[in-house]
Amino acid sequence: MNHNTPLPPATPRPVCHLSDVQRRVMTAAQLRSHGVSSGETGERCRPGGPWQQILPGVYLLHPGRPTSEERLHAVLLYAAREVSTSGVPVQPGAGEPHRPVYEGAMITGLAALTLHGFTSAPSLVSLEEIDVLVPRPRRLRSTGCAHVVRTPDLPAPEQVTGVPVAPVPRALADAVSRLTDAGAVRRLLSEAVRGGHCEPAAVVRELNDAKLLGRPHVVDAVDSLLAEGRAIAEDRLYTMVREYGLPNPVWNVDLRLPGGPHLGGLDAYWPEHAVAVELDTRAPRQDDDALWSEYARKREHLERLGITVVYITPRKLRDAMEQQATVVRTALMASGDRDPAACVVVLPR
Repeated sequence: MNHNTPLPPATPRPVCHLSDVQRRVMTAAQLRSHGVSSGETGERCRPGGPWQQILPGVYLLHPGRPTSEERLHAVLLYAAREVSTSGVPVQPGAGEPHRPVYEGAMITGLAALTLHGFTSAPSLVSLEEIDVLVPRPRRLRSTGCAHVVRTPDLPAPEQVTGVPVAPVPRALADAVSRLTDAGAVRRLLSEAVRGGHCEPAAVVRELNDAKLLGRPHVVDAVDSLLAEGRAIAEDRLYTMVREYGLPNPVWNVDLRLPGGPHLGGLDAYWPEHAVAVELDTRAPRQDDDALWSEYARKREHLERLGITVVYITPRKLRDAMEQQATVVRTALMASGDRDPAACVVVLPR
């Protein structure tokens, strides 16, 4: 057999269904299914040979440095159980060719953020290790360029350039868990929100679940993230009022009873309609229940005074702005059918 050919000229299973990178990176089981024995694989991987072992049981079918794409697929092959697209495990010698997919593993951490298009994440070439997320029960160790991250609940992966990748909030949490540079953490979290990848609440939820909110440099970055997220949400609220022709409210006000107590702050208020909008920018931290109780008490108090409160989340403003404008418009139109609201004092916040 000629060592300059990547696979034998005649194999039990055709390779035409494989992509280029899948022909260049294969597991020992895949090679056997193509008629390459373990002994022949070992012979080809000797020093100076045409192949090399890149990870345990995973082989690069050419000499020289692997490309970034090859490293990604090698890590996934090492960590995942390979199955066919029909969900049936691929068996050596199977008659019908299947395009393999990766089950139970996905790229996460900095590599995932790079694939998601983060400019503040390092290039794939510069990463010595690639984080791969797997279920906690998997008996797998980190080795070579594969850094294994375990989780009790594997999220649904997103496909990016044909690679299963963890959603941005999860990838951020896995990246932050390995970073000690406060500036790098702040840049990544900021880009996640500013770039429209996700909302701050989703990021904070993952960081909280990963028990990272006790680290001072992470807490500082989260505070900046929440402030930036609120500013973006407020800007979208201004855009909603303007683009959908809603009456101009008074912005960012405090309400008080005449000579009485403070009733709470509001992001927008229509005094003549007694309708208010408040952005629900709560971050899911450990005191979330107490904060929600405070929201509920304020809403209940205002509505007893005849003031309708519409809560809008930043995500709804981003994904369904027209629908939220309709909700506010409906509340404004319905104000004429309600009893007059109590007299309140409106102060700038």
